[in-house]
Amino acid sequence: MLRVHSIETFGTHEGPGIRLVLFLQGCPLRCVYCHNPDTQPVEGGVAADYTSGQILEILERQRPFYRNGGLTASGGEPTLQAEGVMELFALARERGFHTALDTNGVIWSALVNRLYDGTDLVILDVKHIDDAWHRRITGSGNENVLKNAAYREQSGRPMWLRYVLVPGWTDQPEHLEGWARHFAGYRSIERVEILPYHTLGVYKYEALGRPYALFGVKPPTAEQVEAARAIFAPYLANVIVA
Repeated sequence: MLRVHSIETFGTHEGPGIRLVLFLQGCPLRCVYCHNPDTQPVEGGVAADYTSGQILEILERQRPFYRNGGLTASGGEPTLQAEGVMELFALARERGFHTALDTNGVIWSALVNRLYDGTDLVILDVKHIDDAWHRRITGSGNENVLKNAAYREQSGRPMWLRYVLVPGWTDQPEHLEGWARHFAGYRSIERVEILPYHTLGVYKYEALGRPYALFGVKPPTAEQVEAARAIFAPYLANVIVA
């Protein structure tokens, strides 16, 4: 059984092709720029329980639609429900569906290792290479994130990396280069996505009665995004702006 916040039936950003995307309820991080704060609480909200069978039924009904895509578990943070996602992915892969895990990598455990092993593609959001800045941004350090990245690299199986570019928070040139250098030798990385910060989720904080930590911070300019891409590019292949 999975606690699902919402389902997108035409996902085009959470893995290759057209995908069924499950946004699972619950996240241990409190990122200052989170655009889905309603997915953070483990309990409550608008989440509903789904069995693996119910989700597979959605996939099977539209199998031709997802033929070149597949199934993605996102969040929130899907590894909070690692056992349920692992069961679902095993059944989906048996039926020929590609699986992707869209994760912040903050949870390290034997169970999460097994989930990585049973996933076709891991999409890892490495929010900052500096541990102190990572704590300031998310409320947690980056040790487990980097351990999970190394674990996936050792498996030799595909991984995408993501980086949210926030002016004044994640755009320091020295740390961008440190991030790129850290992953420069990885062979499992198929794609690196730079995600420019946006303010589309601010209204959700207002609805929840919560203050927005980045009030007044503007999205990066095209020049700022290009500067970040130019730092990544010498070290990493297939760097794109998503």
